[in-house]
Amino acid sequence: MAGLQVEGRVALVTGANRGIGRAIVEALLARGARRVYAGARKPETLAELVGASEGRVVALRLDITNASEVKRAVAQADDIELLVNNAGVVSQAFAGFEDITWLDAARQEFETNVVGTLRVSQAFAPVLARHAGGAIVNVISVAGLVGFPPLLTYSSSKAALHSITQTMRQLLRNQGTFVAGVYPGPVDTDMAERFPVPKVSAASAAHAILDGLEQGLEEIYPDPFAVEYGDAYAVNPKGLEQRIAALNVAD
Repeated sequence: MAGLQVEGRVALVTGANRGIGRAIVEALLARGARRVYAGARKPETLAELVGASEGRVVALRLDITNASEVKRAVAQADDIELLVNNAGVVSQAFAGFEDITWLDAARQEFETNVVGTLRVSQAFAPVLARHAGGAIVNVISVAGLVGFPPLLTYSSSKAALHSITQTMRQLLRNQGTFVAGVYPGPVDTDMAERFPVPKVSAASAAHAILDGLEQGLEEIYPDPFAVEYGDAYAVNPKGLEQRIAALNVAD
């Protein structure tokens, strides 16, 4: 299935106030998107982005864990052709396996990263169907391919989103919706600041994501780390698991 060309399109980006989400909004504008709905829990944080867009960015109050806000977003953004599910949370990192706080982290991360993304996708699927199918882009993580010990529950939530993305692709194929999964490695955002490894800029990752979308790639690896990780996963998933274990990154 062909991807989606950005120029002239109307898009919605969740988690648009910072990091990769904000960079994707800016990249969409740079490539000629006609309108971008920018979703955030606190839309006032989008004021600068809206002000600089000459009317092309529309801020939406959108907590993807809140069914009422998702329903209201559908009513406000009923002309979209592209949905970018970027909103996500990391609630815990670098704790020992027996730390009880992993359980609370799992609830928070699964509610946002998995259930929230599914909720938004279900709500907007009929909108996309009315606009020739359009596209959905789910921002996942390389940590969703093979378990990453420092991010036990986040990694698990992204693995669930990886599975949902594959199934979503099959279920929405008949309505003509293109579905892509994005698997970033370390990106220079607040979420990754605790990891002392080389990172690419959010802007670089955003443009690579849109390159993949326009090329019709169903799996998008938007940085060198992700490309290497994805190649290793495709050849030998168990071998990649063993490489991660050998790093002893949980300490």
